Amino acid sequence: MQALIKISDKQYLVKQGDTLFVPKQNAEIGATLEVTSMAAIDGENTSLQSSGTVQFKVLGHVKDEKVIVFKKKRRKRYQSRNGHRQQMTRVEVVSI
Repeated sequence: MQALIKISDKQYLVKQGDTLFVPKQNAEIGATLEVTSMAAIDGENTSLQSSGTVQFKVLGHVKDEKVIVFKKKRRKRYQSRNGHRQQMTRVEVVSI
């Protein structure tokens, strides 16, 4: 069984045992998170279940890959180069 869930305004298609990176959550390592808004997908049948929950186990907090932001205006002697690394949380799906 798969579930389409929403965490921090992003949607993920998950099944039991998956590990994924989500935007940083305020939880301790080893803690359990629950998501209630989901759509259950079982084969070709899709149903919106507001009462179902998906439980996650927090595996750690990491940083995503660096994104380079480069700005330039030609003939104006202007260029700017900055980098950014987004904070992420690694979670594992425990149960659907």
